[in-house]
Amino acid sequence: MARPITDEEKAYAAELLAKAKAAMKAIKDYDQAQVDRLCQAIGWAVGNEKTFTRLAQMGVDEGGIGDREGRPAKRFKIQGILRDVLRQKSVGVIEEIPEKGIVKYAKPAGVIASLIPMTNPALTPPGTAIFAIKCKDAVIFSPHPRTQKTTFETVQIMRRALEREGAPADLLQCVEKASIPLAQELMAISDLVMATGGPAMVKAAYSSGTPAFGVGAGNSTMVIDETANIEEAARNTRLSKTSDFGSGCSADGNLLVEASIYDQFLAQLRAEGGYLASEEEKKMMEAVLWDEEGRRTIDTVAAPPQKIAARAGFEVPEGSKFIIVIQQEIGKEHKFSSEKLCTVLAIYKYNGFENALNMVKQIFEVGGKGHSCGIYSFNDDHIHQLALVAPVSRMMVRQPQSKANAGSFTNGMPMTSSLGCGTWGGNIISENVNLKHYMNVTWVSKPIEADRPSEEELFGEFYNSETF
Repeated sequence: MARPITDEEKAYAAELLAKAKAAMKAIKDYDQAQVDRLCQAIGWAVGNEKTFTRLAQMGVDEGGIGDREGRPAKRFKIQGILRDVLRQKSVGVIEEIPEKGIVKYAKPAGVIASLIPMTNPALTPPGTAIFAIKCKDAVIFSPHPRTQKTTFETVQIMRRALEREGAPADLLQCVEKASIPLAQELMAISDLVMATGGPAMVKAAYSSGTPAFGVGAGNSTMVIDETANIEEAARNTRLSKTSDFGSGCSADGNLLVEASIYDQFLAQLRAEGGYLASEEEKKMMEAVLWDEEGRRTIDTVAAPPQKIAARAGFEVPEGSKFIIVIQQEIGKEHKFSSEKLCTVLAIYKYNGFENALNMVKQIFEVGGKGHSCGIYSFNDDHIHQLALVAPVSRMMVRQPQSKANAGSFTNGMPMTSSLGCGTWGGNIISENVNLKHYMNVTWVSKPIEADRPSEEELFGEFYNSETF
């Protein structure tokens, strides 16, 4: 149970809210060009290579998890979010549908309470800030305690960028001393909550009494069928699994491989730097990756394979990039069929595509429902069949999952760092959280010529039939 909020914390939250509202009032008359300029200023301030590298590495050093050398590559997300918002309208009339007599006007959503995960203290704040400023919202960031300094520093840089442009810095504020009671108070008094983080955080956001967009847990599962380009699939698996040492919910966790290419694909994975664990090593890893209650142990999250192996009591070669475990059992009691959040992945063999589809459904009953899956295939019918049955909000075809499903420059997914998982994952949306979720919209409706089909058209063969 969280302790009660102190009077000082309550007053502090009220002060942050008052400053945010005053800042919003100061820019209420900004036009589209002005808010776009602010978005670009914020994007450059944090997203330039020098600054983002410093902040990304600061986050790894402070939080103690993640890939210090690799995490700076995530800055492409800031560029992608900026690309998307600059191509959209957010002030005044944003859409007209003449044939329906509809005109849509954008309005700010208000003051947003943004909960920041410890895995992305340098990325989530600028992404959220760009979306929010584009809609003339204000944001109060509540950091994860383990990466509080990085989040605060990131927000301070964005505030300086706003001031340099003559805009109020208080459009973006950050809690200096994070606590659960303070975060709960901010969620309760704000107009909207953006919760990017673990299930407990998201549940708290939905329980705050304030409209909230949350994200779901992942257990990313990929199907590799007999038509796959084995070299491409193995390379992309490495790219996805090793990105920030597998810290993201989108990192490949389970590979379902068709029997006829299984041995060849496994060999290619090993050529990409995968270390194949023995059954004994697999048991040793299970003992350190999960605690007695089945929860992931924090010191093995987003860890390189060498650290995981050392914790488990064995060694892997220095050049190994990830660890492969052979798995066939699926179920909550079989830990390796659940989300792993590190550089460990499970590989399964299947015979017949129908069996692959059933295995996908079974894996998502273990965890990760609503999040992501993917397929390496050139068989459009297989792609179609998986899309019909997979209980996920996004499915990548022949792409490195963790670098694609939240948007990339080679697909059409909206760029974001927050992935809605629909009712499957306990979320209100099954979309990538993007610009439209940061605004209110007024629909203006003018009269049109009547659009009323006849009763014969509407009721079809039931028209004039027997009634009850």
